Amino acid sequence: QVQLVESGGGVVQAGGSLRLSCAASGGTFSNYALGWFRQAPGKEREFVASINFNGGRTNYVDSVKGRFTISRDNAKNTVYLQMNILKPVDAAVYYCAARRLFMSTTPRDYNYWGQGTQVTVSS
Repeated sequence: QVQLVESGGGVVQAGGSLRLSCAASGGTFSNYALGWFRQAPGKEREFVASINFNGGRTNYVDSVKGRFTISRDNAKNTVYLQMNILKPVDAAVYYCAARRLFMSTTPRDYNYWGQGTQVTVSS
């Protein structure tokens, strides 16, 4: 059983930056691919970024390419999402998720989820 705890959300002005962290426990971290998803009020949960087990491959939704960077530190059992040039449309609750081995963009493919962290972007 893997437990995930996100942190780093907050309020930022448009154009600003935030770095989200997700600390994992309870499993062999390097066995898992990790993803970041977000959900705005009244909308479905949306894929943002994913990273494979060793950080060698990443994937992003088009709307964040060039602005967001996903990374992981297997020694610290932590995955990060660096978010730059934030826009009001990026405002949402951000969730990290884990699944064995392979990356996916589909929320239902992930077995473990954090509780989420709120990101608010003011214009």
